[in-house]
Amino acid sequence: MSDRILLAAFAFHPGGAHVTGWRHPSSRPAEHLTIGHHRHIAQSAERGFFDTLFLADGLYFWDRYPSGVDHYGALRPEPFTLLAALSQVTSRIGLAATVSTTYNEPYHVARSIASLDHISRGRAAWNLVTSRYDEEARNFGGDAHIDHSRRYERGREFVDVVNGLLDSWEDDAIRADAASGIFADRDGLHRLDHDGEFFRVRGPLNIARPPQGHPLLFQAGGSESGLELAADTADAVFTRGGSTGDVRAFVDDLRARAVRHGRSADAVKIMPSVMPVVGETAADARAEADAILALTPDALILEDVSHQIGVDLSGRDVDVPFDYAQFDDSGKFDTSNETRSPKPVVERLLADGPATPRDVYSWTYRRQLLTGTGPEIADRLEELADDGGADGFVVQFPYLPGGIDRFVDHVVPELQRRGRTATTYDDLTLRERFGHARVPDRAHRSSPAVPPVLHP
Repeated sequence: MSDRILLAAFAFHPGGAHVTGWRHPSSRPAEHLTIGHHRHIAQSAERGFFDTLFLADGLYFWDRYPSGVDHYGALRPEPFTLLAALSQVTSRIGLAATVSTTYNEPYHVARSIASLDHISRGRAAWNLVTSRYDEEARNFGGDAHIDHSRRYERGREFVDVVNGLLDSWEDDAIRADAASGIFADRDGLHRLDHDGEFFRVRGPLNIARPPQGHPLLFQAGGSESGLELAADTADAVFTRGGSTGDVRAFVDDLRARAVRHGRSADAVKIMPSVMPVVGETAADARAEADAILALTPDALILEDVSHQIGVDLSGRDVDVPFDYAQFDDSGKFDTSNETRSPKPVVERLLADGPATPRDVYSWTYRRQLLTGTGPEIADRLEELADDGGADGFVVQFPYLPGGIDRFVDHVVPELQRRGRTATTYDDLTLRERFGHARVPDRAHRSSPAVPPVLHP
């Protein structure tokens, strides 16, 4: 951890991170699929000297429950397409696309991320996810999601193949010498010839090596498999927030894992999630948080809580208490193959006893929030960085675009005044901004180059 706090602006849905943020008076749901809406968000983040824009993604529509269609503003543009467009209306901010390693092929991803890195001049990043839901499997020829641990095994090989493809060309292999007629130096081209458990990929990639060498790699997830993959391969980790003690425990654990994988303790930048609600006064912020919560219909509350705890609460009154402990295994449904990260809501229900669905929903919503004035939120971010050991934060906004504007106008200036965030953009690639050196090409590494092969 250094004095400099990294910031990533997280776009979960066009309407914001809260499921019904699209209903906020400042939201513009009719414009959510326009470039103007996303340009506003990206340019606001760049105005606030955020290090990167971070696009979430999923390869499904959440129609498992009726409320997912009726009430949940869950549309998502394809991230590489959107980020390529945003690269032309921004100049310095990083551009991170979420990628499923379960339902993509490494060649497609390597080509897309290399293209974005060239188009943006070294600002590209990708966020590795293994996907979670059966809805995704059914869009790609399956009936159910593959096993959790196998997803991460595939994800590990996926990273190796993508990085190998990104290394297809040495930096100076593209000559483009019109006088001699030599476009490329064949000695600088390397075929991958990967033959693994999940992938067979010949290569080489049909685009020159990216400006960053390997674009910045984010990962998220709190399961054992996810933590091990992140410790071994990630440049930055997006994790859930929590108390200062929670953040410190996560940071210490992940850094120790990185060392066990032969990396330095600070090789991975750790960025907990925060969701600020900013007010002119603390009372204003609390009132805004209450108003956002009140936008959620009862049907969505019931189905959201049902999914969180693995118990079907449909047909119940949201204001009548239920006792989680009373449900035996026959009354529960298994979500362990979706995620094996800790479930604080279940732990709390077991410890505290009966609660209403509305109370459970309110608790899970409010525990994500930082509410207060600009200086108060800056205080909390400094505490999480200084005492919790966080390198920075993935900042979610319950509604967009107003949420990011308020953060940029009220929190960023306070962090800048304290010397904790940037006041200008250095002429650096995104990797360099995160404190990572450019990954050198094959010719400049200690390991021998793969013999070049141009023909089958």
